[in-house]
Amino acid sequence: MSLDNKFDFEAGQGLARILHHVLLSYPTVETLDNLKTHSVAQSWPEFGLSADNTAGRAALTTYLSQWSAEQLNELKLDYGQLFFGPGEPNAMPWGSVYLGEQQLLNDRSTLDLMAFYKQQGISFELEFTQPLDHIALFFAVIDSLLGQLVLNPDDEPVRRTLAVLMQQHMLPWSHRCFELAIEHAQTDFYRGIAHLALDFQQVLAVVFQVIPMPVRLHR
Repeated sequence: MSLDNKFDFEAGQGLARILHHVLLSYPTVETLDNLKTHSVAQSWPEFGLSADNTAGRAALTTYLSQWSAEQLNELKLDYGQLFFGPGEPNAMPWGSVYLGEQQLLNDRSTLDLMAFYKQQGISFELEFTQPLDHIALFFAVIDSLLGQLVLNPDDEPVRRTLAVLMQQHMLPWSHRCFELAIEHAQTDFYRGIAHLALDFQQVLAVVFQVIPMPVRLHR
């Protein structure tokens, strides 16, 4: 897949922003209405037409084509059982749960990520307290870094920051989160989002020539 010369940083920034938004918090009627109004499923890039890309666009198209506000409670229940609770979410969105033997929040890998963010001058303004290795927050950082590459595509420090973020802190575990989301999703919406997130992160890995650090996952 030769994508580097063809990859649209501005379009990628938009995809990262969507993934951040839909993975961070419970769905709202406004969010779903906007996704439907702007034909997000139809306009999502095909990239290399991977199986995840095809499945994701199909699932999202199916869901948004018949979306109505009456389905919001069902969608909220699906988000909760996947990413939030009550009880233990089926697709835990925090990296340390996969990377640490004790499967704890804010474990060593989270501290390493926080140190990396501090070194790079990356900070967050969060509406509520959240471990910084939440999957949605990675897409927020990717959104910001791609935005900088829109302005200067040849900014090597930004490219390097994005590559290290993905290689060391995100890609070693994020695929497992999305695989679990696909397995346990009760709606085509979150099933589609998980497939598209898997595909998008793989596309970014190719564009920025990232090979994930090999690690042992604990779930």
